Amino acid sequence: MTNQEIASRLYELCQEGQFVTAQNELYHQDATSTDNNPQGGRTTITGIEGIVEKGKRFQEMIEEVHSANTADPKIFGNYIFMEMGLDVTLKGMGRMNMVEMCKYEVKDGKIISEEFYY
Repeated sequence: MTNQEIASRLYELCQEGQFVTAQNELYHQDATSTDNNPQGGRTTITGIEGIVEKGKRFQEMIEEVHSANTADPKIFGNYIFMEMGLDVTLKGMGRMNMVEMCKYEVKDGKIISEEFYY
């Protein structure tokens, strides 16, 4: 797949909330995922199994989704950038409006890394 095809498919699946499908279909088996951690630093997970598990843990924290949006992806070389927003009520934490910039790196037709900034 070209970077444009990957970006289009990723956008389509994210808009549908099909994150696990996107990961299984578009990600390299040894992809990495980097995110903020509660201590204020950044944590990186390696491998599709760990990335899928991280997503499941986040989904389990959600009590209610009020709205979600994904902006059109922008391609810059081997990178795809997409802004995502999520208005949710998290268990024990109340309602939050989360906005993040997502950066995906593509190599040989697969996503090899994702990073989230918020």
